[in-house]
Amino acid sequence: MAKVSRKPTGVRRSAAARNRSQKARAAKRHTSGLLDRAMAALPFTEEQWHKFFLFVIVAAGLAVAWTIASFAGVPELARSELAKSASRSGFEVSRVQVSGVERMNEQLVYERVLAEQDRPMPLVELGDVRERLLELSWVADARVSRQLPDTLKIDIVERVPHAVLRKPDRLMLIDPEGNELEPISAKDAEGKLLIEGPGAARQVQELGKLLDAAPALKPQIASAEWVGNRRWNLTFKTGQLLALPEGDLGAPALVKFAQLDGMHRLIGGKPIAIDMRVPDRAYLRCEDGPCPKQVALNGRAQ
Repeated sequence: MAKVSRKPTGVRRSAAARNRSQKARAAKRHTSGLLDRAMAALPFTEEQWHKFFLFVIVAAGLAVAWTIASFAGVPELARSELAKSASRSGFEVSRVQVSGVERMNEQLVYERVLAEQDRPMPLVELGDVRERLLELSWVADARVSRQLPDTLKIDIVERVPHAVLRKPDRLMLIDPEGNELEPISAKDAEGKLLIEGPGAARQVQELGKLLDAAPALKPQIASAEWVGNRRWNLTFKTGQLLALPEGDLGAPALVKFAQLDGMHRLIGGKPIAIDMRVPDRAYLRCEDGPCPKQVALNGRAQ
């Protein structure tokens, strides 16, 4: 009877399994040793680490719970119930107190906050009310606050009227930045600085800087015309016209004119127009044509 020889495969498999197990245990010990050494190097006790991990777990649980509640509408429902309770307790808007209004129509302010009447105080969105007020042409800024139990306080910062802008179909009151405030009649516009010319509204601030260069002349200027989108013609209350050069040359020319006026009394004098567009020289025009004399910017008559 022939003998069958079997290879000891079971022994080798068992040895290989033991070898893998030993390697895994060694790797685990190595990793655990590294983690233990890293944690030991930090200035925290084991108790503090336990508290930290407990805090992380609790915070994660609360975050998950809040997310689920938000999807279910629980926070909004709670807010609504709180607002109803506040309203039943008398904490709702029944009065609107407005301050800071001097020139604009105060009724326009009340119209913008009318929607908040009888609203529970916790439901009043102060930011939304402020944005509605800023839409008013006269309002430069607005502060909105609650005065418990039932008052909404509105503090308005008005724009300052500066001049009158002549538009093709009407006159418009504007502030120093060129913001349009409200239409104005020709009678009410009398005595105010008149600004005109295509594109003049965008140049109001630059005109202010120009006139600030010669403050003594400002009260005597009746109107300013923006010409060719590059320079200004100024008309004095005497009806005399001053043509200024374009760009950065305008302010120095205006200062020179102020000096010449001090020496030669040009404003209120015979010239009906003074042209200072040519550097270092002022050309004068009288009613019957050129004036007998021209004035150089050094102050000498020629």
